[in-house]
Amino acid sequence: MKERNNKIPFPEDNYTHNINRDNERKLDRRGFMKTLVGAAGVFAVSSLPWGAVAAKELMGLGEKEYPHKKIADLNNLPIGDAVEFKFPGEHDDAILIRLGEEKFVAYQNACTHLRCPVFWVKEQGEMVCPCHHGKFDVETGAPTAGPPRRPLPEIQVEVNQGAVYAVRVKRYEA
Repeated sequence: MKERNNKIPFPEDNYTHNINRDNERKLDRRGFMKTLVGAAGVFAVSSLPWGAVAAKELMGLGEKEYPHKKIADLNNLPIGDAVEFKFPGEHDDAILIRLGEEKFVAYQNACTHLRCPVFWVKEQGEMVCPCHHGKFDVETGAPTAGPPRRPLPEIQVEVNQGAVYAVRVKRYEA
C-alpha cells in the first residue's frame, strides 16, 4: 500500500503562502500620516523664500514712489472731465477726474468686485461699473452701490508746471 501524504504543503498555519510577509505592509496608516506630514513640511519650508519676498514687497507698498508720469495738461482738461491713463505699469488702467479748479482725483479703474472697468459718468457725478451696477464715490473711491465692498485704489497726483502727474498708488488699508 502506498503511503498517504497528509502533510500541509507549506509551513504556515493557513493558506497565505503566496504573500511575502516581509513586504506585506510597507506603508500602514501611521507611516502614511508621517509621509503626509513630512511632505507638507517640505512644501511649507520651500515656500518660505517666496513668502519673504512677498512680505518685503508688501511692506514697502505704502511708501513706494514710481517715476512721475504726466497725465494731462491743465488747459486740456476742463472741470468735470476725466482722462484715462496707465499707472504704475503699462497694464494698469487708471482714471483722472478734475473736480474743481485745483482739485483732482485719480483711481485705478478696475472694479474691486470682478475687475471690470469703471467709468466716469459726468452727468450723474459718479463712477460706475457696468458689469454688476457697482457705483463708487468720486471723492473717496468708496463703493456706494452694488457688490463691490472695497474702495478703488487711489493714485496720488501732483500739479506741476501746468500739468497733472501721477506720483504713487496709495496703499489700501482695511
